[in-house]
Amino acid sequence: HSDCSGRTKRQQSESKLAKSPRIDDSVTILLVDDDAVDVRGVTRALRKQGIDNPIVTAGNGLEALALLRGDGDLPAVPAPQLILLDINMPRMNGIEFLATVRDDRELCKTVIFVLTTSDDERDMVAAYKHHIAGYILKERAGKDFIDLVGMLEKFVITVRFPQSSA
Repeated sequence: HSDCSGRTKRQQSESKLAKSPRIDDSVTILLVDDDAVDVRGVTRALRKQGIDNPIVTAGNGLEALALLRGDGDLPAVPAPQLILLDINMPRMNGIEFLATVRDDRELCKTVIFVLTTSDDERDMVAAYKHHIAGYILKERAGKDFIDLVGMLEKFVITVRFPQSSA
């Protein structure tokens, strides 16, 4: 069967799919990293892969918590969030941040990927004890990093996020 334009139902649904956004743009990416060069690189790679989700950055765990909770002058980062977290940062490192987030009733279910230079097994074990979604080494840049960005894109497209912490 076809519509008034002569297109079949399959052509109509393919057209709708082509017009729909590739990623659920309601998911905000919080990038927590103290290295400005890495922040620019990750942001550029996400944009290059067509990930247009809002990206909010924080230079350490304390800043990230303030953004998530809406402390201070800034509004809270809207839920749902996906966090890309470095381990080695000043003031509050990634492991301390993970412990705090997992103990917070409002934030405990947040999806967090660790994206770090630390290849230390102790950091990896500590991070997984706090229920991270994955542990990725920054030094595996290049094709591996593009694969990571593609994986994040598929994750955000495929996985359903609740709109609230209820």
